[in-house]
Amino acid sequence: MAGKPYKHKKRGAGRFVQLPEWVLATQAWATLPPGPRALYIELKRRYNGLNNGEIFLSHREAAIALHVHRNTVGPWFKMLEERGFIHMTRAPHLGPAGVGRASTWALAEASTIEGNRASLAFKKWKTPA
Repeated sequence: MAGKPYKHKKRGAGRFVQLPEWVLATQAWATLPPGPRALYIELKRRYNGLNNGEIFLSHREAAIALHVHRNTVGPWFKMLEERGFIHMTRAPHLGPAGVGRASTWALAEASTIEGNRASLAFKKWKTPA
């Protein structure tokens, strides 16, 4: 006798973004302004558990998602990189047809597709004196 498949037609709350307490308890997060925090949540939203290192988010897409001007999000990406929350895995470039390709990102709190361990660089960040 075969049982019912697990979670068959299960009703749930849907997808969610998890922000672990140990990340929020760092000094790097505590001193982060609201804009970069929102950008980090947007990046984390695009992380599905398997695509770390291939998270695609251009400045224009981020600006549309966060309802700000596209020139505003550039310094936010830089701030998240400086504090060690994210790192760029592929720089922006022109593709073979001359069409621009946006950067791809990796979250520092999870291991990447290539098998690199989580760097957790944000835990080492200290407020500049």
